[in-house]
Amino acid sequence: MEKKVWLISVNMGYGHQRTAFALRDLAFGGKNINANDYEGIPENDRNVWEFTRKSYEAISDFKRFPLLGNAFFSLMDYFQRILSFYPKRDLSKPNTQLKQIFSQIKKGWGRHLIERLKENPLPIISTFFTPAFMAEYFDYPGEIFCVVCDADVSRTWASLNPKESKIKYFAPTERVVERLKLYGVKPENIFFTGYPLPLENIGSRDMEILKEDLKFRLLNLDPKKRYFNKYKTLIEENLGKLPEESDHPLTIMFSVGGAGAQKEIGLKIFKKLSEKIKNGKIKLILSAGIRKRVKDYFESEISKGMFPVNSNAEILFGENIKEYFQKFNLALRKTDILWTKPSELSFYAALALPIIIAPTIGSQEEFNMRWLLKSGLGELQENPNYINQWMPDWLDNGYLAECAMEGFIEGEKFGVENIKKIVCGY
Repeated sequence: MEKKVWLISVNMGYGHQRTAFALRDLAFGGKNINANDYEGIPENDRNVWEFTRKSYEAISDFKRFPLLGNAFFSLMDYFQRILSFYPKRDLSKPNTQLKQIFSQIKKGWGRHLIERLKENPLPIISTFFTPAFMAEYFDYPGEIFCVVCDADVSRTWASLNPKESKIKYFAPTERVVERLKLYGVKPENIFFTGYPLPLENIGSRDMEILKEDLKFRLLNLDPKKRYFNKYKTLIEENLGKLPEESDHPLTIMFSVGGAGAQKEIGLKIFKKLSEKIKNGKIKLILSAGIRKRVKDYFESEISKGMFPVNSNAEILFGENIKEYFQKFNLALRKTDILWTKPSELSFYAALALPIIIAPTIGSQEEFNMRWLLKSGLGELQENPNYINQWMPDWLDNGYLAECAMEGFIEGEKFGVENIKKIVCGY
């Protein structure tokens, strides 16, 4: 019988739920528990979570407005910022945000959930730090694991007394491993696993799905074969012979954040590429998530240009989070370029998807951006108003093909399997 876990997330944005979705086969009863929105959650607990979620979303949305919006967001971000890594030093002192979290936990926040889970004390895997803290504080008898969803993390991810904590961490990058050590987490409680990417986009250890998709992707990303001519041996050793032509047009996916952030960029991309979309040279996927207002925004604005949504101008939307992630992962197989702010989707570069990096929102995304650029996995977006100039240049020079191959060769793809081995032994 396969070992199962309590899989816990929060439905604040998409990142923590997306991380859990990749691990869904481990979940007891096949269900991910949202710590802030589960059946029977006490009203007091829900209110604390809701205040946190609404505050973040409101300020994130407000950030679009000059001066005042940026000022409010900067103040909030200051309290959850990631400190510089160098010089290496003891960073175990708790920050203000962590103290606030524990002040609520000490008042009973989360006790109801943990007492329920104690009735069947399976290992806990949480994709957000707060439920892990709750489990430890309320003396959960089973193992407690926490999956980190960014390329670097703030002090808030480690407990008040990390040297005494039993929480074990799954780190997506070597930097996270070293960062957690600076925060005082015991080395034996840190595992470098890589980020848990969707297996439906990879296949088995042979990566047969990913390799097949990449063969066609490279043809679209390197139309003049400048990258191929330089690295033909590398490509054919890893992928075999490439097809004569791609099985889909050049496809760009623009992914909107969970709070609906940056949807205006997606619309601008559509407007500037509309002629190429109409004639079938480019396909644009506007990933609206599960927010109907974002879907309606795209549909309304696109229709103003007398351009119906069709097979080459797709709005990706799900009625619920499971449907959305399923559609998203499927659409990625025929996607050539992923354009997104550097959220947890930064790790999808390991699926051989070059990332065009939209402006960051928050300190953790600044560090994700730096990781992408240092690793050669993405490029900062140029002015979307001139995409018809810079995008062809990038393609003709093979820049994005190079990012795709870098992600394929260097990116850690087997986070799900690595986590399964540690938790379940298989």
